[in-house]
Amino acid sequence: MKFDNAESAAVAHANSHVRLDIYRDIHKALRMCMGHTLQRVGSADWQDAACVAKACEQVQGLADFCEGHLAHENAHVHAAMEARAPGSSGKIAAEHIEHELEIAALRNLANQLAAAQPAQRESAARALYQTLALFIAHNMVHMHVEETRNNAVLWNSYTDAEILGIEQRLVADIAPPMMMQSMRWMIPGMSHPERVAKFTGIKAGAPKPVFEALMNVARETLNDTEWAKLARALQLPVTPGLVAG
Repeated sequence: MKFDNAESAAVAHANSHVRLDIYRDIHKALRMCMGHTLQRVGSADWQDAACVAKACEQVQGLADFCEGHLAHENAHVHAAMEARAPGSSGKIAAEHIEHELEIAALRNLANQLAAAQPAQRESAARALYQTLALFIAHNMVHMHVEETRNNAVLWNSYTDAEILGIEQRLVADIAPPMMMQSMRWMIPGMSHPERVAKFTGIKAGAPKPVFEALMNVARETLNDTEWAKLARALQLPVTPGLVAG
């Protein structure tokens, strides 16, 4: 596989428009979760049952994350695309069906590894790792298409205010446990300016307990420098002893 002129042009076009990108934050979270999960499975000591169990648990968590993401995109983003550009979501919607089958296969391989006897764990771990790597590769290309072609459809069909409404309805449809899981990957996956903008909006519009819970997630998932920079940007106290940002 290689980059071609059309792909390069699509990237340049997508990034030349200062428009609301409904995919940006969640795709950063997915990419970070996928990369971490692949590393976790690849480095797991298959002779250690507890280590294998944790790796398999993370694969199942990734599967949950991906399934929820597909469902919400289908219900909200694809529906919006079809409402004003009929047929525009067809290719990606078909890939979502393929991804659902791939997710089921990942779950099955993770279950097989978790239940494997010590003598079978090495081959089971290799099968899971290789299948997971292919799944992630497919998703990286898939997300690129969404961020370029799907965004082009949304930008041509909706104002930023309307796209924000689509995003808000999608977010409101996410169950709290899944939202917290998403944020555990989204917060460290963001750049500092993106993180500040996200938390500024949450601080202004969300109930205080929700904001505090998400700040706790930020403290758990960011390193000391990143946390200090975020706290200062939000005009919150930085815990003594943290590294200066």
